[in-house]
Amino acid sequence: MSGLLALLDDVAGIAKVAAASVDDVIGQAAKAGAKAAGAVIDDAAVTPKYVQGFSADRELPVIWRIAKGSMINKLVYLLPVGLLLSNFAPWLITPLLMIGGCYLCFEGAEKVAHAMGIGGHGHEDHPGAETEVKDPAHLEEQKAAGAIKTDFILSAEIMTIALAAIPPSNFWMETATLAAVAVMITVAVYGAVALIVKADDVGLALASTGRLGVTRALGRGIVKAMPGVMWTLTVVGTAAMLWVGGSIIVHGLEVLGAPWLGHFIHDVAYAVGHALPENLIGAGEWAVKAFMDGVFGLALGFALIPVGEKLITPILRKTIG
Repeated sequence: MSGLLALLDDVAGIAKVAAASVDDVIGQAAKAGAKAAGAVIDDAAVTPKYVQGFSADRELPVIWRIAKGSMINKLVYLLPVGLLLSNFAPWLITPLLMIGGCYLCFEGAEKVAHAMGIGGHGHEDHPGAETEVKDPAHLEEQKAAGAIKTDFILSAEIMTIALAAIPPSNFWMETATLAAVAVMITVAVYGAVALIVKADDVGLALASTGRLGVTRALGRGIVKAMPGVMWTLTVVGTAAMLWVGGSIIVHGLEVLGAPWLGHFIHDVAYAVGHALPENLIGAGEWAVKAFMDGVFGLALGFALIPVGEKLITPILRKTIG
């Protein structure tokens, strides 16, 4: 009996350690995923365009297909590469992270330029792409493949940012954390995309079939609100890209031995924050730092637009379509 009790005690101890490990993995994954906010929001803002033009009954299957492709991108291709970098070439993480930061700045600045009417095409489709393929099945195949390719780039940014945000740990903890990041972000992004895409249909259904006046009014409100929701999502995504991209570059420069820009932003944020009431110091410092990181990201992005449009974009089109 004493042996059985000892065994049960050992099992309980192992279960407690396992539970603690799971909590650690989820906690680290949540923090790492938060660091990738800019790319995550951009992913959610970009994907709905890939289901435009399909009948309502094909929208969710297309989203599911893209979500599966995104999960494969993260778990099959990017996760092993991230672990190899972390364990055999950690010195490459900061430069790769800065490349991803430059891409975020470029994308954000291009969206701003396009909104201002001074150039930039963001994620606009190739002219005539909608009319090149008439067969619905072929069009679905083409759009899903294009979305998965775009997702690969955004997923690479997300996984690199997450990898850099994970505190030093053992191989299995890193593997579990990155896998959790991949699953959590994919579910969050494509779950949000599904809600966004089907919101109009839900609103129309409520407006036309609702038994109560309040229900019908709610449906009409949802339909009217969706353009504003999409606009807000685009604006927030653009601001987040510039902020995250700029902060990545500033931090990367500090790691590589050029801390002057980071020190300047910190000093300004500190001065402004401490000029505010005591209960607003922390929030003030964060807001000023985020704003300055974003302004730097926008300036860098504008500088990168000619490089991206004349060099990088043509290369990407020739290599991945």
